[in-house]
Amino acid sequence: MSTERALTAFAGLMVLLSVALTQWVHPGFIWFTVFIGANLFQQSFTGFCPATLVMRKVFNLKSEKELALNIK
Repeated sequence: MSTERALTAFAGLMVLLSVALTQWVHPGFIWFTVFIGANLFQQSFTGFCPATLVMRKVFNLKSEKELALNIK
């Protein structure tokens, strides 16, 4: 799995989790959803997401480009 796909899966999971927390725990968790959306928005312009750094170090994931070029 590439970092790009893992990031998309992680973002989707976090959105679902934040909506569930807003519904069943406390309405204030809506700000968690807002934070996730804002982070995704800035990532689309800058290409930087802190979660990607963690995924690369912890799970040793490679980018789509690295996988296509078979970089080790």
